[in-house]
Amino acid sequence: MPNKFQHLAKKYAILKRGWSPQQNLFYGFFTYIILGFLLLSLPFAQKEGASFLDHLFISTSAVSTTGLVTVPIFDTYNTFGQLIIMVLIQLGGIGYLTFTTFMLLSTTRKMTPWHKKILSTEFTLPKTIKINDFLKSVILFTLIMELIGAILFFIAFKSDGMPFFEALWISIFHSVSTFCTAGFSLFNNGFTDYVDDNFINFIIAMLAICGSLGFIVITDFGLWIKHKTHKISFTTKIIFYGFLILLTLGTLFFYFFEPSITALTGKSRFLASFFQTMTTMTTVGFNTVDFGAFSQAMMLICIFLMYIGASPSGTAGGIKITTLTAVFAIMKSQLKGSKHITFLGRIIPYDRLYTAMSAFIFYTIIILIGTFLITLTNDLKFENILFEVASALGTVGVSTGITAEINTFGKIVVIFLMFIGRLGVLTFGLALWSKNVKQENENFLKEDIAV
Repeated sequence: MPNKFQHLAKKYAILKRGWSPQQNLFYGFFTYIILGFLLLSLPFAQKEGASFLDHLFISTSAVSTTGLVTVPIFDTYNTFGQLIIMVLIQLGGIGYLTFTTFMLLSTTRKMTPWHKKILSTEFTLPKTIKINDFLKSVILFTLIMELIGAILFFIAFKSDGMPFFEALWISIFHSVSTFCTAGFSLFNNGFTDYVDDNFINFIIAMLAICGSLGFIVITDFGLWIKHKTHKISFTTKIIFYGFLILLTLGTLFFYFFEPSITALTGKSRFLASFFQTMTTMTTVGFNTVDFGAFSQAMMLICIFLMYIGASPSGTAGGIKITTLTAVFAIMKSQLKGSKHITFLGRIIPYDRLYTAMSAFIFYTIIILIGTFLITLTNDLKFENILFEVASALGTVGVSTGITAEINTFGKIVVIFLMFIGRLGVLTFGLALWSKNVKQENENFLKEDIAV
């Protein structure tokens, strides 16, 4: 029997090496989801029963670090079930093969070409950062931040009178969930009871921002601190400044124009404005006020922030700030009649521009298709459905409260959207349609088109 398993394992390894990097990522995350689904379906992982679709939904939401739920986590799953969800969040947050490759580097200090190819596909890195340095930064920074987060959460929850072991477990769970921007909470009403709690707001914001800014930024700054000769990459500068601008503008919009927040007084108004902007941008998915009570204008702002997300190679979803920058650069250069596509005085390579524009268009098409399919089969408000779709594809996890109300077909659509959001729209498309060809035949006729 052991020989038979070894034979099957070898055949599977050969099969994997025949797949493209995108297909490896596709099947890798799909495997995580199925394993999570099977474990969550076990009776001894549950407090009370739930449907198989609910277990599949929760597993997909955890691996994709989204946070949308059809059943309350604390009421449905016991500690073992919650542990499974936390492990799925961690695996989804740090990426496919990241931990195993780190262990490989720690023992042999060598990375196989197969590992390198897949990781280079999953994490888009500037040329100034090596994949080996990047992986070490991912694992070490994740462990350090989640440990700090767990300690801070424990202090906060214990001071609120929570029993020791309950506070310890809830702190660990929320620290992992927050840093991986997963938005899973063991509180049925999220963090609405902590709208004016400075300490809790600070912990969540710190972890979510550090996770969503991305490991590129962390690695870049880490190398700069370690080696003063290292130059901060242009990518890091775009991410950092873009994030600050969007976070500031979003906070101001919420502070002045959202009725449910303007009704608050003192520090609560500012904290709520900042937190809701931060949670949609970082795609952490927690909330301290009810998104279902938002005005349509501010729901549109939320959808825009969820659409953008934060940084590539981080834990956040969305099209990413760098993609928005590239698309803006194309528009600006075209309007100015410039021969080159530039941003902040730098020429952006055409291959990056093609990638950004493709991601922008494909992402928008998927949002439109997802919204159409759910609207077609569910009698719910259009703006709530659009919000839900943007949240699912952006792996955000905030909701206006309709997740459990969506019918079976709609939930399956949301499951697909969360899976696509975790993979990345281009990775998903390439996994389905890309073919490994050595050389394309480019005997095409050139033709003009009016634009």
